Amino acid sequence: MADLPRILAIMGSGETTPSMAPAHRVILGRLGGPPVRATLLDTPYGFQENAADITAAAVDYFATRLRNPISVASFRGPDADPLERQSALARIREADYVFSGPGSPSYALRHWTGTEVPRLLAEKLSGGGALVTASAAALTLGRLTVPVYEVYKVGEEARWLAGLDLLSAFGLPVAVIPHYDNAEGRGHDTRFCFLGERRLRRLEAEMADDTFILGIDEHTSLMLDLGTGRATIRGRGGVTVRRDGQSVVFGARDEPTIDDLRTAAQGPRQRPRAAPAPEPNGRVHSVPRSRIAECEAAFDAALIRIDIAAAARCLLALDEILTETGGSADDARRSLHTMVGRLAQASVALAERAELVGPLTDTLVEIRRAARTDHDWAAADSIRDRLLALGLELQDSDEATTWSLRKG
Repeated sequence: MADLPRILAIMGSGETTPSMAPAHRVILGRLGGPPVRATLLDTPYGFQENAADITAAAVDYFATRLRNPISVASFRGPDADPLERQSALARIREADYVFSGPGSPSYALRHWTGTEVPRLLAEKLSGGGALVTASAAALTLGRLTVPVYEVYKVGEEARWLAGLDLLSAFGLPVAVIPHYDNAEGRGHDTRFCFLGERRLRRLEAEMADDTFILGIDEHTSLMLDLGTGRATIRGRGGVTVRRDGQSVVFGARDEPTIDDLRTAAQGPRQRPRAAPAPEPNGRVHSVPRSRIAECEAAFDAALIRIDIAAAARCLLALDEILTETGGSADDARRSLHTMVGRLAQASVALAERAELVGPLTDTLVEIRRAARTDHDWAAADSIRDRLLALGLELQDSDEATTWSLRKG
């Protein structure tokens, strides 16, 4: 059998949803399948009462949507049967495709430390095969990680924990942050895997000089081919390299390399592939960050006072910024997508008040129509998917787009 490629895939969220199926299929194809010998490592969610249900759903997803069976490497905790633990290690060792996803990063690290698991995962990256991680499992990959449950749910102080540090060997001494563009907070900031800007800035100040943040948006995957040095981004969002509060955002159109990610951390204002296009007179057309910040502040204030019309006007103001720059302002685009998600959630919370939901949804549909006209399919799909997840279904036709509240 030919040597397998060495692949590390990081998914921001949605690892077992239709939106991430294309990314899984690409990796399976690179490994010569399906079928490919695959196994699910269940440790991150092993403490949850519904762990068996999560496992069953993942197994069904692989079997029905990906047409590739997946075994279960059950490695949940110290009280597990020793034979079961050894069986799990054997399945990881033999698999060409190791997949691990949601749960708690601190729980996973606590039960992997001192076992063979970290070494076996590293061997996939050095010897051949694919390690596919999402959410909590993705958080464990870097030099540092965050105990998200303890910080966001329990209220403990934000702090770094030591991660598996599987990427430093490839020139990426990072802290991996999935759910980077999360917008579930409505009136408060839940970006950066529920940390928000305030906590993330404080944590950044504690990082070593050579360490940086690698952020993966929700329903987005970053596939690193460790043999060729190429990086592939798929899904509805982007990948952010952030250091000292400065960010460089890569999207699927950028086709970056691992070297590009590393270079972006060394000089985040000198993005190698995605500089704004020059205007006819040769000057670069950029947008001051202050204009975007003003829109964000006005949007937050509008949501707090439940002024849907004012919030919608903030979306339109950001849309104008993107029009001015030909769609090249990454900060503005990211902010627009985040606002769309938060406003969509607000619309569902007010679903019983049709006089508010109607104008709000019409505004989002109009922004989506403009995105489709500009062939910005990623933005259009993002709006559609977020609304659908929240119970608002869009129907496209040649003449117009209509919407309805999904029943059930």
